[in-house]
Amino acid sequence: MAASPSFDIVSKVDRQEVDNAFNQAEKELATRFDFRGTGTVVAKSGEAFTITSETEERATAALDVFKEKLVKRNISLKSLDAGEPRQSGKTYKIDLKVVEGIESDKAKAISKKIRDEGPKGVQAQIQGDQLRVTGKKRDDLQAVIALLKQEDFGVALQFTNYR
Repeated sequence: MAASPSFDIVSKVDRQEVDNAFNQAEKELATRFDFRGTGTVVAKSGEAFTITSETEERATAALDVFKEKLVKRNISLKSLDAGEPRQSGKTYKIDLKVVEGIESDKAKAISKKIRDEGPKGVQAQIQGDQLRVTGKKRDDLQAVIALLKQEDFGVALQFTNYR
């Protein structure tokens, strides 16, 4: 008999789709008439992004454009950590970071939820920045997935390696 059924709970982002959303937002900011002459730019440095503009309103509007492009590419906004607009000299900046992985406190909350409200005989183990859920029956695992989809843990969750 094979090992007991299991699946992994992860929080990952397709980096190529994030880059595509960044490129689309960059093009839209360059061509839209309401951004002309405002010095509004989206810049990428490593894994982080920075939105720069002459006014706070235009910086916030540029952030909305970037979020819109992420949503169109099926990237959850829970994966985007956007700072508050801050003044830097004569310009306003917003720092953005794409978050991957499940932090340990959120992983503990997910594990506790499975333990408290999930079917009997289902265990969740924290493995780095992901969780492995095992159980006796596949139906129990599907019940756990349904339970977790109803709850908001503040992270974009994906369910992988369902065996």
